[in-house]
Amino acid sequence: MPPAGPTARSDFRHGLPSFASHNPDLGRRTAPRRGTAHDGGVTASRTGKVSIVGVGSVGTAIAYACLIRGSAGALALYDTNTQKVRAEVLDLNHGSQFVPHCPVSGSDDIGVTAGSAIVIVTAGAKQDPGQSRLELAATNVAMAQALTPQLLEQSPSAVVIFVTNPVDIVTYAAAQSVDAPPGHIFGSGTVLDSSRFRYLIAQRADLAVGNVHGFIVGEHGDSEISLWSSVSIGGVPADEFRIDGSQVFGEQVRSEISADVVNAAYEIIAGKGATNLAIGLSTARIIEAVLGDQHRVLPVSTVQRGAYQISDVSLSLPTVVSAAGAGQVLEIPLSVSELLGLQASAATLNENWAALRAT
Repeated sequence: MPPAGPTARSDFRHGLPSFASHNPDLGRRTAPRRGTAHDGGVTASRTGKVSIVGVGSVGTAIAYACLIRGSAGALALYDTNTQKVRAEVLDLNHGSQFVPHCPVSGSDDIGVTAGSAIVIVTAGAKQDPGQSRLELAATNVAMAQALTPQLLEQSPSAVVIFVTNPVDIVTYAAAQSVDAPPGHIFGSGTVLDSSRFRYLIAQRADLAVGNVHGFIVGEHGDSEISLWSSVSIGGVPADEFRIDGSQVFGEQVRSEISADVVNAAYEIIAGKGATNLAIGLSTARIIEAVLGDQHRVLPVSTVQRGAYQISDVSLSLPTVVSAAGAGQVLEIPLSVSELLGLQASAATLNENWAALRAT
């Protein structure tokens, strides 16, 4: 999606009619139905309209993941690129025979998002050669501040979830731009990072990922923190897990895994240009927690209100996600080094926000 700073704001207000055939019920919550998506052997109800803003590689991956998992009752795609959004809508609908029923509409008119239960925002500028991260953040923050009020005009009760990077800064800016109910605006945070963490642990343990529990917290970025002290592998703490009597997760292995989690995105981007498939699946999982009112604990990015003595900054902590959005933050016991690292991550984000305001 083209950069959407203040100069592009009118693109979010005006456009052409939706490309999908007219469906008068598409903008309303549909009747509850049983979905076919499974997570840990549990099937949950999926209902409600989900809109995705931005149909680049991430937005389309989220839409595709929602379709194959049966995550939503209806999907709406919004992008200022007329030809691209039409093509993606057609491509997704052409596979409708093979997935749970889920109408897909799309438009370059923001009205296509009206009546959404959830709005996912992936739109934003990509980093140009020679452009600093701070400059990129300024562009995407301006987009979020302009776009969020317009999305809530279309869907006043929607839960708005940001995936656009830098997600913590963008989420904070969006939350400050509107007077939304608590928890109705949050970011995808470190849900994907935590999945990478669990995968790498499972590889070393030679077990399925579902047997591993653990979180990455803090910034979705270089200052994020691996919570090794609370990692559980089949119910066994990481520091006690052994194979043939030998400790698996010593200090060096822990450091390697933590570094691999931080560097994972860089490696993928170097090889294929973008990360999209795993973030598509992880975002679909967040959507299911909201639409299914699952009260699922996920490390999403929210504006903190005192957990671990951290306030007025958006970062990821284990959070109860339900139909009300992002709710209670769970304060998992931390080691001293983990707590100091988390607070340092918060300080880094605060410094970045202060630098943005000074530009």
